Amino acid sequence: MGIDRRRSVVSLGLSLAVVSAFLFGSYLFVVKRYFSAYPATVYVFLVFAFALVWYVPVALVTVDGRYVPPGFGPTGLLILGATVGFTLLGNLTFFRAIASGAVSYVAPISKIIPVFVLPLEVLLLNQYLSALQVVGVVVATIAIYVANYRPGELLEPLQRAVSTRPAQFALASAASFAVVDVGKRTLMQELAVPPQTFVVVLFATLTVALAPIAARNWPSTTLVASSKVTDGGTAATGEGIGVDVRGDLPKFAATGLLLATANHVVMYAFGALPASVASPIVNTQAVIAVVLGGILLGEEHFRIRLVAAGLAVAGVTIIALG
Repeated sequence: MGIDRRRSVVSLGLSLAVVSAFLFGSYLFVVKRYFSAYPATVYVFLVFAFALVWYVPVALVTVDGRYVPPGFGPTGLLILGATVGFTLLGNLTFFRAIASGAVSYVAPISKIIPVFVLPLEVLLLNQYLSALQVVGVVVATIAIYVANYRPGELLEPLQRAVSTRPAQFALASAASFAVVDVGKRTLMQELAVPPQTFVVVLFATLTVALAPIAARNWPSTTLVASSKVTDGGTAATGEGIGVDVRGDLPKFAATGLLLATANHVVMYAFGALPASVASPIVNTQAVIAVVLGGILLGEEHFRIRLVAAGLAVAGVTIIALG
């Protein structure tokens, strides 16, 4: 009976991991499709505010036990604050990457988070870096090269990876979320913080912290210059597109629900599966984002970026298995 129950839990975990990959992949596409004209602070503020509204009732009915574990003192608050702060930085830089570059270009680069996680764990948590994990880092790094590759080029992809704004923001986002992942690991495993508590604190803190900045950057209902997405950023076309916060509130609400749902589902996926199994599945969101961007948005170099996304996921998988 115990074995059957364990198999059932694993099966449910696999299903949840697949669902979360589709949710996060769709989220990447939605950001690019509907919100790239917004200031980063305004977008993140509104989406996280709606996500908080959607998620608080869920947290209230799903937390089993205390919301704050015993012995959660100054050290825990420091780690929590740093984790939330880098989450804010990661979301802002990620939005800038998506807004200024093609989603099929940004997604593979922004999902190499384990490349940055491993050295942090080695330095801060005395984690041992295996030979297989080194291979995974190399494969994930190659994904960046492939995402920037064009036929007939050799060294140009490396230069483009560090010089174009979308790539720079994507790399900054990956590095920021690497710090977040290490912080999450410490909070959930060493300090026994309920995941729901962390998600609520995260959503609430980001909303409050961004409110005054978003207010200063609040866009009026006006026309802004539209642009054509390229690898190096965006180029103005001379046309105009409307930015209407009030009219877009239903879209923000729906996206906040999508974000809250994705975070809740992925939390349970990691609770039911080993990280070595869940992480590669969840990170297939990069492939989903590339497919959606290539097919629905008609972004260029679709096949090359699909290969890059596959390499990024492969690198993450090797790192997790190592």
